[in-house]
Amino acid sequence: MSKREDNKPGRAVPSGRLSRLGQFGRLAGGLAGGMLAEGARRLADGQRPQMRDMLLTPGNLLRVADRLSHLRGAAMKLGQMISLDAGDALPAELSQIMARLRASADPMPPAQLERVLTAEWGREWRLRFQRFDARPIAAASIGQVHRARTQDGRDLAIKIQYPGVRDSIDADVDNVATLLRVSGILPPTLDIAPLLAEAKTQLHEETDYRRESAQMEAYGRHLSGNDAFVVPVPAPDFTTDNALAMSYVEGVPIESMAEAAQGERDRIAGLLIELVLDELFRFGIMQTDPNFANFRYQPDSGRIVLLDFGAARPVAPQTSEAYARLLTAALAGDRAAVRRAAVEAGFLGEAAVRRHGALVDRMIDIILAETSRPQPFDFADRRFLAVVREQAASVASVRESWHIPPTDTLFVQRKISGMALLAARLRARVDVRPLVETRLGTERVAD
Repeated sequence: MSKREDNKPGRAVPSGRLSRLGQFGRLAGGLAGGMLAEGARRLADGQRPQMRDMLLTPGNLLRVADRLSHLRGAAMKLGQMISLDAGDALPAELSQIMARLRASADPMPPAQLERVLTAEWGREWRLRFQRFDARPIAAASIGQVHRARTQDGRDLAIKIQYPGVRDSIDADVDNVATLLRVSGILPPTLDIAPLLAEAKTQLHEETDYRRESAQMEAYGRHLSGNDAFVVPVPAPDFTTDNALAMSYVEGVPIESMAEAAQGERDRIAGLLIELVLDELFRFGIMQTDPNFANFRYQPDSGRIVLLDFGAARPVAPQTSEAYARLLTAALAGDRAAVRRAAVEAGFLGEAAVRRHGALVDRMIDIILAETSRPQPFDFADRRFLAVVREQAASVASVRESWHIPPTDTLFVQRKISGMALLAARLRARVDVRPLVETRLGTERVAD
């Protein structure tokens, strides 16, 4: 959930099926106009334009991002769900769209917000509050957050779902998928149907605010004895299908701690890495949205605030076991075992290993060399990633080698990659090896 920019104007969310379809129609028309202009320019330059080159221009990419951000909901959320480590696993053109879609959304205008709240709480809803701040403190793909104080003195953060989001999920995902297919970004042999089905399932779960309230409560139980984290407490008397109420928890953006002392940055990153390992190997549940805005920090107490549990999902035992095998092989420095475990876990496709075995082995060797150093791992030093990406680009240049990991692995890896990016933002140094070794010897704890 991104922090709202104060100068960002409200823009009504298209809530009806026809109005949302019209937005996609206008997008298609804008793309067609952009294609004609780009095609004419290339012909004038003596080039023979390809459809993919005419479609994937900077102007058209901005049109896509702006229109999907206007739609919010699944149209905006889908890009966030399929991105991995800032899009390293995706074509550069698609990564540009995803990066823009991760920015904060436009809030609802006041009149639309009033209609939504009246529908949820009745015409006299304001009488239930001492104060309800009309300006949202955050706005994202599915809803926006307001601060309020109840008549009995509770400070609440209340997430209000954009109208029409839940009912439009399936159509929005299908429309975005159609845009991806006709763009030529994805090879026709790449089967994205399982990912699209899982995207629809998770989006329906994320719009179920009663489910999210229960997940928040479960997370609070898991971390009840851990003083390093704060989890908001649900307020069921104000929670409905389209409004999620919880205790308001103070905190500053966690990335603002990038200017803190080195030791504090290291401690924060270490706690987040421990949390991910606990989610994977102990809790059996993971909050899979690594948006930095979902993590805040309390400078006075040194505690990390966890927000937004709509993307919390069970971690299948086979997924935990696959990661355990992969990490065990990495700790042992066994390249062949790492390669086998990566294929078994779905990180690598067998076609990529067959075609590019030497390149894959070089990438593994680089990663093993970096992670086996005796000193704490410096997340800010990402020079080795440039080398790995160069090797990966050679593999990705053969479109038949493209591979989408299993959806469960995809969501888990998205969280892991996101936490690595946050540790890099904090310029943290963490001795990860003992943290992993400890968790690999820990039994999972049932909820």
